[in-house]
Amino acid sequence: MSDTLTHLNQKGEAYMVDVGSKEITHRIAVAEGKVFMKTDTLDMIVEGRHKKGDVFATCRIAGIMAAKRCSDLIPLCHSLNLSSVSVDIQPHKNTQQDELSYVKIVSTCKLDAKTGVEMEALTAVSVACLTLYDMCKAVDKDMEIGEIRLMEKSGGRSGHYVYQSAK
Repeated sequence: MSDTLTHLNQKGEAYMVDVGSKEITHRIAVAEGKVFMKTDTLDMIVEGRHKKGDVFATCRIAGIMAAKRCSDLIPLCHSLNLSSVSVDIQPHKNTQQDELSYVKIVSTCKLDAKTGVEMEALTAVSVACLTLYDMCKAVDKDMEIGEIRLMEKSGGRSGHYVYQSAK
């Protein structure tokens, strides 16, 4: 792995990396994030009692749309022709009084390309988490978004990566 920043030239100026000479490989990236909330808020979402409608369906669509628009949001990010984007939403209800419940959101992005798809997976998760927060902020202003990270990626020159917790 290189210790140099790939988006800066020798003068320290930002530029878009030239991937023209790289080989096309099958690439997959998986990212996850969590939205921590009161158990009552999670119950409202899961039971379909939210006045704004199906929160999870809206988050899923927002995440997919965000992955498709990643290059519009992240400077110097290549525009990619994604072959697949999935957003999986998993509610986790804590029964302990002092523990927050949470929703884990996992995005998987796939394509055959000359550059990786990690930013698309991370963007999908981030926007899906933000959408959940936006839809539920009126009933739970104490929600927290966190633990957004790349869980796994495969393909390309750097090979296979799996997140290893530093904890």
